[in-house]
Amino acid sequence: MRAHLGDQLVIESPTTGAARRDGEIVGLHHEDGTPPYDVRWSDTDEVTLVFPGPDAHIHHLEHGQAEATSDSHEDTGEAAAASTAAPPSGATNPGDIGRRVAAERRRHGISREEAAHRARMSPDYLTYLEERPADPTLAALIRLADALGTTVAALRGGGVDLPPGQGYALLHPQLRDLSPEECRTLLSTHGVGRVAVSASDGHPAVVPVNYEVIDDAIVFRTAPGSVTAAAADKEVAFEVDHVDDALSQGWSVLAVGPASVVTDPDTVRRLTQHAHTTPWAGGKREMWVAIRPTSLTGRRITPADQ
Repeated sequence: MRAHLGDQLVIESPTTGAARRDGEIVGLHHEDGTPPYDVRWSDTDEVTLVFPGPDAHIHHLEHGQAEATSDSHEDTGEAAAASTAAPPSGATNPGDIGRRVAAERRRHGISREEAAHRARMSPDYLTYLEERPADPTLAALIRLADALGTTVAALRGGGVDLPPGQGYALLHPQLRDLSPEECRTLLSTHGVGRVAVSASDGHPAVVPVNYEVIDDAIVFRTAPGSVTAAAADKEVAFEVDHVDDALSQGWSVLAVGPASVVTDPDTVRRLTQHAHTTPWAGGKREMWVAIRPTSLTGRRITPADQ
């Protein structure tokens, strides 16, 4: 028995052949698609680990015209974007899908060729998907999501207005502490994190900021008089995390240390020139604040058997 993400697992009565229970396969534990599977049951919406018995079989998602259309694009390398799967209600611009694919691929440090190989599609088609407004088939999206360790809903932009972590908890979770080196790796060089400060009115505040990591210092841009500007000359906490709703896994890193305003003109110029992104909030934000961690801790949630 072999399955892909999105396939349907059906358990039937051995005597009548009538469907007894069915659910969507939302997690694989082996790259070759062999059992066990994480299954979200249609009758309870719960996710459980399943070792299918002789009364179970798989209804594959890829079949008929949808599979043929996808294969024809991949085999010829054509940059065709026709989709036989209807987009979800309220779907975003198809070009957003490609941008999310490219961003997720870069976040994992995976080359376009490697991602295409994992998703069993032509690198030319993946190039087209990432660079142009394309509307890939559901089968192609499932393979891409599997290759990038994310979900189809995430690639389509579903849940962008919902907080992460609304999936079901693992049956047997394991919470472990991360080493300082693991924390530094997860902080990486840039992204979006949250700085916790005591604002000018004396109340605590937690604000998301675009950040960089330069010479072991966490730096971000802000504006004088803003809430985050209050971090200067104080000990603050800075947190960054990632949550995988599909697999109910995630990690968080917490850095604590003194913050100060970067005043050296050459350093400010270098930070501005080499910043990976401008602040998403927009506006004039030319004040750089640096946090030099004296404490770096983190935790990760995984299945107990990993």
